[in-house]
Amino acid sequence: MSLEILDPTHEGEAREFALAPRLKTLDGMTIGVISNGKKSTKPFFDMMEKELVEKYGVARVIRRIKSNYSAPADADIVEEAQQWDALIAGLGD
Repeated sequence: MSLEILDPTHEGEAREFALAPRLKTLDGMTIGVISNGKKSTKPFFDMMEKELVEKYGVARVIRRIKSNYSAPADADIVEEAQQWDALIAGLGD
C-alpha cells in the first residue's frame, strides 16, 4: 500500500487571480447565496437575507443549495450565478 500526499495549494501563480470589483452599493441588487445545505445554514441565511433587504436595500436574494455539501456547486447553479450581481458562498454544520 502506498501513501500519496496532495498539496492543496493552487498550481499557478497567485497573481493569475483577480478580485472581482466591489459593488458601489447593494441597493437594488440581486444577491445569490449558495449553501452547502447543512441544517445550521437555514436560520443563518434567513437572518442574513432579512438584513440585506431591510438594511442594505437588496432587491432580491436568491438561495440555492448544493446537491452535495462537500463538492463544488452544481453546474446549473454556477450557470445561474452569472446573472446575479454578487454571490455569497456559505457553509455550516
